[in-house]
Amino acid sequence: MSRAIDGPKRKNRRIKILKLAKGFTGRRGTNFKAAKDAVTKALVHAYVGRRDKKGDMRSLWITRINAAVRPEGLSYSRFIDGLTKAGVLINRKALSNMAIEDPAAFKSVVDSAKSAL
Repeated sequence: MSRAIDGPKRKNRRIKILKLAKGFTGRRGTNFKAAKDAVTKALVHAYVGRRDKKGDMRSLWITRINAAVRPEGLSYSRFIDGLTKAGVLINRKALSNMAIEDPAAFKSVVDSAKSAL
């Protein structure tokens, strides 16, 4: 039995891939074979990137907290150790935002960490 080469199923599958490849340069955006490989690779990288973003954000928060506690005479690791000993349960995202938006409240958190050390 011969293969259907112009049926709606085949066309729709190809159109779907080419829509996902919209904006890709050269053959990768217009040629089905090249687009299929490019789209597959792009989707894999997008999946991995969504997971990497979480670690990147945590690194950013840690960098901001470290920059905020240095003038207080502490390093980031000593600050976190002090918070743990003081029993303060604030996550790094909240601490980072506090350091930027409310320095007075952040200073009081730093003082409680210092007193626990």
